[in-house]
Amino acid sequence: MTYTIEEISTRLYAAVISDALDSLGYRNQSPNVHFPITTMPEKIVGRCKTTLWADIFHEDPAPYELELQAVDSCMPGDVLIAAAGGSQRSGIWGELLSTAARNRGCVGAIVDGQIRDLAKMRDLGFPVRARGTNIYDSKNRQMVINVDVPVEIGTVVVSPGDLVFCDEDGIVVVPQEIEQEVIRRAMEKVNAENISRDEIKMGAKAGDVYKKYGVL
Repeated sequence: MTYTIEEISTRLYAAVISDALDSLGYRNQSPNVHFPITTMPEKIVGRCKTTLWADIFHEDPAPYELELQAVDSCMPGDVLIAAAGGSQRSGIWGELLSTAARNRGCVGAIVDGQIRDLAKMRDLGFPVRARGTNIYDSKNRQMVINVDVPVEIGTVVVSPGDLVFCDEDGIVVVPQEIEQEVIRRAMEKVNAENISRDEIKMGAKAGDVYKKYGVL
């Protein structure tokens, strides 16, 4: 059975997807870095649109060129991934890029770096997760050096088109080649968890329920 992004977003959460990945031997799919800044509490679920960033120390002859190209080529359901290696050199994402991305159907951004314009992005209703905030403009400080290529966040390789799921527990990335099996297993576990929770509420011992259903 193939599930839509909307069904996945409604029924699943990051931790259960991580558990499903664990069961398939994929034990390193959640970045080992912290993203404490969020513009909106909503989940971010969609397809990865990747951008690779670098710090620069010269005058950029074509400022913003590739980042604008990336935003303008977003498709509905994309999540913009800004892989900047946690750089604190500038705020690489803000209100205008959020507005442009949302207009293209992008459903959120995950920034392995710093952002700015938090209040305006909140007013816009565009969900962004980031490592921190920085008042400086990215011009002549950071630039996109490639688009739609595999990137790394923490120790996780993120490829264009991978499914990414972000909520209050964290971020998890599902490689496309195993996506359907991961979602199937996650759905099965959610169903088993619901049954287990109901039986525990009715007085069953947690250990007995675990023996019966094998989920915790």
